[in-house]
Order: sequence, then structure tokens, then C-alpha cells
Amino acid sequence: MSAALPLLEPRPRRHAGDDSRDSARLALRLRRQVGQAIADYGMIEAGDKVMVCLSGGKDSYTMLDILLQLRKKAPVDFELVAVNLDQKQPDFPAHVLPEYLRSLGVAYHVLEQDTYSVVSRVVPEGRTMCSLCSRLRRGALYSYAERHGFTKIALGHHRDDMVATFFLNLFFHAKLSGMPPKLLSDDGRHVVIRPLAYVREADIADYAQARQFPIIPCNLCGNQENLQRKQVQKMMAQWEQDTPGRIDQISRALANVRPSQLADPKLFDFLSLGRDDGAALPADAHTWLTGEPPPND
Repeated sequence: MSAALPLLEPRPRRHAGDDSRDSARLALRLRRQVGQAIADYGMIEAGDKVMVCLSGGKDSYTMLDILLQLRKKAPVDFELVAVNLDQKQPDFPAHVLPEYLRSLGVAYHVLEQDTYSVVSRVVPEGRTMCSLCSRLRRGALYSYAERHGFTKIALGHHRDDMVATFFLNLFFHAKLSGMPPKLLSDDGRHVVIRPLAYVREADIADYAQARQFPIIPCNLCGNQENLQRKQVQKMMAQWEQDTPGRIDQISRALANVRPSQLADPKLFDFLSLGRDDGAALPADAHTWLTGEPPPND
């Protein structure tokens, strides 16, 4: 049974003197949306040891902040550990995250791996770096999670990321796939969760500003304007401007899939549909229907 994504509340109009009330309402909305996503997809269970991947950006700060709030009132006990990967980017302020996490009293660990040099050396000038950077980062985090017994790996992708990934795969890779709220890694060793799956990026930006998180920009790929993802984000922003609520509708559609109304024969048995005996086509059917020999010949 597919989960029904909740309708997002309209963003409230701001009035002078309403900042504190707006911030409180926003925090409540984010807690509710994150809690709903966790419940809908069984993201966190009793006894879980959750590795919260912290990049220093607004999304991962918000994820950690909301998870800490939810844990205080959770009916089950689970552990949160913030993990940051220091990729040795030039001028990276290595002191910022440790100081912030110590101020919260949060258990944390900083991994050090010079992926910056690898990416800079391997990727030709002018080409996007995100794919290789992502693979190296994921490998380092997965290895650490396995060594230290983490049962879940929490990533800070939000609703807009998930919609953008769907369109990236559609436009550039000719497939209908996206970024699920919860998944098993390809090697079957790790469960990845995305607690911000129901949260829109604009709300995260407002929340991060209100909470004054010490944001650390990514200088490795932040200025690569030719990124395919940026093209998709511009398209989505224009859609939302022209037709407010469209991205929310697309997000809800990703949780309301009808395989029989698409065209993938691996997901639905089109060959048997409407056949009285359910028999398969004759062996030579492919030849007389297409004029070509069967694919396996």
C-alpha cells in the first residue's frame, strides 16, 4: 500500500511583529512533516543507531535539529550521531561544525578524506563534479556506518530534491525513477532514510535563517552553472511561480504510482492481459509482428 503524502500548508503571509509566531508555527509544521514521514515509511525504530549526515548546509542542519526535537518526545529510544565528511576543500572552516555540535551536546564524528583532490584531478575542467564527488562521499560514509554499527543513515534531501531527481532521470536518463524516502543500498548493507521527504526547500531556508545555523557553503561545485540539476530547479521554480502548488502535486504523484497505466512490461503483465487462456504468444510471433528475428537469436 502506497503512502499518501500530506498536502502542504500554504506559506503564511508575513506581517511586522509576527517573526516569533511565524518561527514557532514553522517549527511545528516541520516537526509534524518529519514525524509523518518517519511514521509513513518506518524510518526509525526502537534501538536504532542513526547516523545523521551533516554537511554544514541548511538541509542537514534542519534535519538534525528536528530529529533532536522529535527524539525528546519519542515513545521509543534511539540514538543520533552526527557525522561530517571533511573533503579537504580549500579554505574549509573545519572548526565550525565541531564547535556547533559541542554547543548542542550532540555526539559527533568528523571523517577526513581528501576527495577534493581526487575529483579535481580526475574530472576535466568545465565538466560537472557532482557524480564522482557523490560516489566518493557515499563510499566513505557507508564504510564508516558499517564499521560503527549504524542501523540507519539519515540524509538531508527534501521534497524538492526528490521531485528534481525524478525529472533528472526522466529528461537525461530516460527512466521513471527518483529518490525514495527510504531505501536499501545496492549492496544490501545499509538502510538510507530521508526524514525531510515531506518538507519543501523554501521552508527549510526560512527555518535555517530563523535558527541562525552556521552555514558552510560547498565551494567544490557550487559555481557550476551548467549542472543539469540547476536546469531542472529553474524549470521547477518557474512552474511554481506560474502555478503555485504544482510541485506539491508532483510530489504526491510520486507516492501514487499505477504500473498498469504506464508501459513497463517488467512491472505489469501486458502480454496476458485480455487473453482467454493466458497463453503466451507463439514462438515466432516476434518475427511476424516486427519483421525481425527474436532478440535472443
